Amino acid sequence: MELFVELSEQLGEIALKSEDVIASAESCTAGGIACAITQTAGSSQWFDRGFVTYSNQSKEDLLGVRHETLQKFGAVSKETAEEMVCGALARSQATIAVAVTGIAGPGGAVPGKPVGTVFMAWCRKGQLPVVERHQFSGDRNAVRESTIEAALLGLKKLMLNTIGSK
Repeated sequence: MELFVELSEQLGEIALKSEDVIASAESCTAGGIACAITQTAGSSQWFDRGFVTYSNQSKEDLLGVRHETLQKFGAVSKETAEEMVCGALARSQATIAVAVTGIAGPGGAVPGKPVGTVFMAWCRKGQLPVVERHQFSGDRNAVRESTIEAALLGLKKLMLNTIGSK
């Protein structure tokens, strides 16, 4: 997690300026985003909570992801990532959230969703979510690290856009 200290510090500076509070909803990273963010001392001022929802049931219970969404589209999908990020905002004090769900490997690939497939969603309270599909390469750790980095960079981008619009 030392990789992300500088990025976490940048997020903290931006969050304090934009008056944002962050939440994360994580599946394939298993809390890695929250861990990266909280590397920065004082992050409790701008990080509310992280949801680790590795199982489908936990996505339903903790984030309100609909059972029908998981059945129809699967845990690794645009639709699930979108419901995860909305659930994180609804069940926290956060003003902005990120959600990730993917296949870190080495197993778990299905047709159309190879290992390294990750869906990420970012959302600001009161706005529509932004969802992206990524295809990362490498082993399990590489996929997870790439996911964490992309998630943090997406938060940074969304918060910087807010500062510019105020």
